[in-house]
Amino acid sequence: MRSLNAPGAQSVFRALKHRPFAWLWTGQIISRFGDSLQRIALTWYLVEKTGSATAISRLFIFTFVPNLVFLLLGGVAVDRFPRLRVMLLSDLARGLLVGGIAALAFVGRLEVWHLYVMVTIFGLVDAFFQPAYVAVIPELTPTDVLPSANALTDLSGRIVGIIGPAVSALLITLGGTSTAFALNALSFFISTACLLPLWRLRLRHTTDIQSPSVLADAIEGLTTVLQSPWLWVTIVLFALVNVTLAGPLGVALPLLIKKTLRSGVDLLGVFSSLSALGAVLTAVVLGRKTRVHHRGVWAYGATMVGGIMLSMTGLSVGLGGLLLAAFVLGATTTTFGLIWTTTLQEMVPRDVLGRVSSVDQLGSFALLPIGYALAGWMTDRLGPPLVLVIGGVMTTGLIALGLLHPAIRRLD
Repeated sequence: MRSLNAPGAQSVFRALKHRPFAWLWTGQIISRFGDSLQRIALTWYLVEKTGSATAISRLFIFTFVPNLVFLLLGGVAVDRFPRLRVMLLSDLARGLLVGGIAALAFVGRLEVWHLYVMVTIFGLVDAFFQPAYVAVIPELTPTDVLPSANALTDLSGRIVGIIGPAVSALLITLGGTSTAFALNALSFFISTACLLPLWRLRLRHTTDIQSPSVLADAIEGLTTVLQSPWLWVTIVLFALVNVTLAGPLGVALPLLIKKTLRSGVDLLGVFSSLSALGAVLTAVVLGRKTRVHHRGVWAYGATMVGGIMLSMTGLSVGLGGLLLAAFVLGATTTTFGLIWTTTLQEMVPRDVLGRVSSVDQLGSFALLPIGYALAGWMTDRLGPPLVLVIGGVMTTGLIALGLLHPAIRRLD
């Protein structure tokens, strides 16, 4: 087995030589382990409690709508105030929130509406955390190790994503959802503790923004996006792709497993774990590179393959085909995500990176609540297999259309 001191391994893990990033990464890998437990617990709670795709879609809608509403404000905040402090307070707030849900579950008082309230507040807080996280990484690491830092950031979610779903399924089977919620709350408190050593760290970006208002700051971020075709084309296109890909995958897949395949939460956990495994291997490969050439073609091409795999999940391909699709979906999603994040961090000025990141997330996910609602409505009427096939075909077509734009093909 290759050691971490071998040249290839060093290229993947080299960002951990920078202690501030190592603290940040440690906290996030623990927090994301908790998230992976909760994700399965939330979905399966609704499957068992309601058996309704519409109920699942509402969960996603209540999560994403407040997130989208407050993203621009979050982007402005992380360019005005110390980004690490915004992250620390966000982690603490989410830990208290999930801890309250765990307490309700333990005493048998948890209701569906409690979850809707929880994910609504969670989405609001996340609107501040995510732009801060994207923007702070280039402040903690030199430019030449950004691919490593972004790969490790992805790995912090994906590695535990291999273990988390299986552990969550076991916890749900043995002790219900309450333990999964409690462990996620604990993970946020540990993440908060990991950020404390960085509290007084003086970063390279300035927080002395000279613009007179929050609105002016937000407009500056939006103007930066509109002046870069590779930015706005991708944001607009992925607003649609997230409807056709994420909507069916999040809503129709659990019902496919439950009603069509007549299986249980264990298969949903295996699907999530294999998807995470594909993502991990991809992150390791990309993390070893200092630069990816032909970024636009690679990122878009990977998403096109992901669309084909989504259609495959809805076809009668057997258990082996379903698990293969899970693995490839994880790999393709990570390929796009890592290339895109590194491109933002390298090509967008740091003093507007938080706002551009928030515009990116706002635009890309603006239609996702509609996608979840449509996926729920269609799944209840057409059945999960057909919804997955239609979503995959539409995703592939949208990406092919995006590749016709020269700004995407020339992105290097």
